[in-house]
Amino acid sequence: MLLLRDREQNTAVGKLVEEHTRLVRETHAGTADLTAVHAGKLARALGHAAGSALYRHTADASVRADWPTAELRDPRAVLRELFPRLPLLGKAELSAHGEEAFTRPLAEFLHYYESSGTTGNPVAAPKAVDDLVINTINIGELWAQFLQPRDVALILINAPFAPAAYQFEKVLEYVGVMSFRPWVDNITGDYGRVLRLIESLNANVFVGPPSRLLEMIQFAHRNGLPAPRFDRLLLMAEQTGPSFVRHLERLTGGTAYVCSYGSSETGTTAVTCRERNLHLQTQSYLLELHDDTGTRPVDGSADRGELVVTTLDLPARPLLRYRTGDRVEITGETCACGVRTPVLRTLGREQDVVALSGNGVRQNDLEAALWSTELPGHTVFNYMLVVRDRGVVLLVTTDGTPDETWNAVVAERLAPLFPGLAVSVRPVETLPPLASLGQYLGWKLSRVLDLNDERNWARLPEPINAVVAESLRQLGTASDKPEGTH
Repeated sequence: MLLLRDREQNTAVGKLVEEHTRLVRETHAGTADLTAVHAGKLARALGHAAGSALYRHTADASVRADWPTAELRDPRAVLRELFPRLPLLGKAELSAHGEEAFTRPLAEFLHYYESSGTTGNPVAAPKAVDDLVINTINIGELWAQFLQPRDVALILINAPFAPAAYQFEKVLEYVGVMSFRPWVDNITGDYGRVLRLIESLNANVFVGPPSRLLEMIQFAHRNGLPAPRFDRLLLMAEQTGPSFVRHLERLTGGTAYVCSYGSSETGTTAVTCRERNLHLQTQSYLLELHDDTGTRPVDGSADRGELVVTTLDLPARPLLRYRTGDRVEITGETCACGVRTPVLRTLGREQDVVALSGNGVRQNDLEAALWSTELPGHTVFNYMLVVRDRGVVLLVTTDGTPDETWNAVVAERLAPLFPGLAVSVRPVETLPPLASLGQYLGWKLSRVLDLNDERNWARLPEPINAVVAESLRQLGTASDKPEGTH
């Protein structure tokens, strides 16, 4: 997997691969003593964190005093007594002091990456050799349940500063699957070469964000090309609810998996199995849930709240009790795949709720209205929601040229989600480039355009700007776009 010239480092990596693979398989089987694993790894993580300047900003000296010698203490006492005293680490603190989290010189990392910065400043998230090896095994041991060496995988992730594309390339190497990783220009949106490669290489696995897949399907339709077909879709980086998943499966003929869950900062905290359940990687993380009642450990029983992550296998950049901002649910189920780690479902982020007239609309609600049952006559490929005064316009790309009757039928489906507001549906040839950037911006920032903020008109290119202005005029919510917009 890695070719390392240094013989001593090569030997150490080989030993790490052997030891961690054994631990992962024991954890999956339910035979690992995770309390002992967590206790020992936490003591080491605290020892590393003692050398991180980040925690001088977040934990007072009395809390940090025991960290340098944590490995010399009874590990279980560290887990039982020291861990609950650690303060929670917020996104704002990490964003402000991210580079101070390092415990090694930057030159000792293997690759440099950053987080997207959608909820604050981008956070430095470089990968060290041990980090890369462990994350690859964590993902690969589960993906091996449903990937075959004869598969050919397209990795379509336009995010050069995020680690996912390279990480997934390594995972596919680990399970013996050939992959290719093209780039698509965000401005021209020309998928011609990608579609040619899919056909010539018989690619049957898609790896990437749903928004990128939808944009490729739209490109094929607009250019009279066959829509790509896949056996499996490994989706990541965006909130993908049940209706959205079924929509993608109908369009491609494939079985869709939300392939992993995590972040550039934390690594991959949950991975899908063949049953399409996300399994928490409990061998590499101490995981908690936080809400108004407090913070409690994930113990496998049914529960929900904001996920709090302590990394146990990131010695070069340890994160202690990091608040992810993500709402999740622990199902309490025993998975039919045989893996005995807790199953997680993502519930999105609080900031992804669109508040209109006191009513909260979530992504899953809107997509259920669009895709839970087929629309008459035409299929909606993709969408963007535009809000102005008392009006809501849904811009959609479709597989044909819908008429006003069709528009009215779709608007009627959506109307119950927006009580007291006028709803309109407008088919367009292409959506604003913003709509394909879900993996960077999140649903609300990429799919919902609030034109009550006058600055947002500049985010609508022509002719969509004119389509939106006319739609709002017909709804009686705006006589025209604001003065000074073009």
